[in-house]
Amino acid sequence: MYFFDFIFKMIRRANIAIICYLALNVLIIGGIASIIFNVEYQQGCLMGLGFYIVSLMIAISPIGEWLLRIKTGCKKVKRIDQKDFFEPIFKEVYDRAKEANPAIPNNVHWFINNDELPNAFATGRRTICVTEGLLYMPENQIKAVLAHEFGHLSNKDTDLLLLVSIGNFVVGATILIIRFLLDTSKLVVDFCGNILRAVMGGSEGFFVSLLASLIATVYHAMFAVTVTFLTWVWTKIGILLVMKSSRSIEFDADKFAFTLGYGNDLCLFLDRIGVSGAKGLFASLASSHPDKDKRIEKLQKMGASYMAYYGG
Repeated sequence: MYFFDFIFKMIRRANIAIICYLALNVLIIGGIASIIFNVEYQQGCLMGLGFYIVSLMIAISPIGEWLLRIKTGCKKVKRIDQKDFFEPIFKEVYDRAKEANPAIPNNVHWFINNDELPNAFATGRRTICVTEGLLYMPENQIKAVLAHEFGHLSNKDTDLLLLVSIGNFVVGATILIIRFLLDTSKLVVDFCGNILRAVMGGSEGFFVSLLASLIATVYHAMFAVTVTFLTWVWTKIGILLVMKSSRSIEFDADKFAFTLGYGNDLCLFLDRIGVSGAKGLFASLASSHPDKDKRIEKLQKMGASYMAYYGG
């Protein structure tokens, strides 16, 4: 049920670039599969589609969320003082979000990142990751940030990042493993055959067979490295497309926070903090957000009474 709901949510104008990217992914995987398995291109595309459906199922599963948490440096909270402070805040916002949209999954958990600048992001179905710096902000502003992230979970915006980041990893790893198994079995058969011929033909045949096996091994290792690098580059392109499309959905998450009653506090947080200076994928997620003044403008038009005080 969730799989089909995710597909339905993904098919909207803001995600056209991502849909084209995924379609091209299937065609590329189809081409690789047709080469590896020596089949017609159409059959390779069907196999590629099958690989991608499997990768989608893995990506939106707890395994996919776990892998992305590792990539973003998010970990389980161990400190008692952090749990005692943050758990009641998290529960309050979670309860309000569930009341506003009962479709938000049960068992959403929060994790922590060591970044000192205040920020948070949601991913998958049941993960909200906060920076350590967010814990030092005023409680109402923390609640506003969490409400925004629950808005992403409510709108299922976060699955796209999983699909591109983890889905491509799963497909690439699967192709490499299959290629490795096929190549290894072929090398073993060829090597055994060469040894047999060497025994029958003398030491010269043995050294020739050994050299041929070494050359083949180096070739396949270079192939694996090349595929891994190209998969990494292609995944980065996909993440950038997700970032671009996510600029339009940030306003929807802000609206969700406003409906929960945190509009003014979200404006205050945006005005004081803006965008975090985090690193890596966390930074990409932060930089995807629209300009803070545009977000505050929209929140004010929704009815937020927040006004900054300038001058003395």
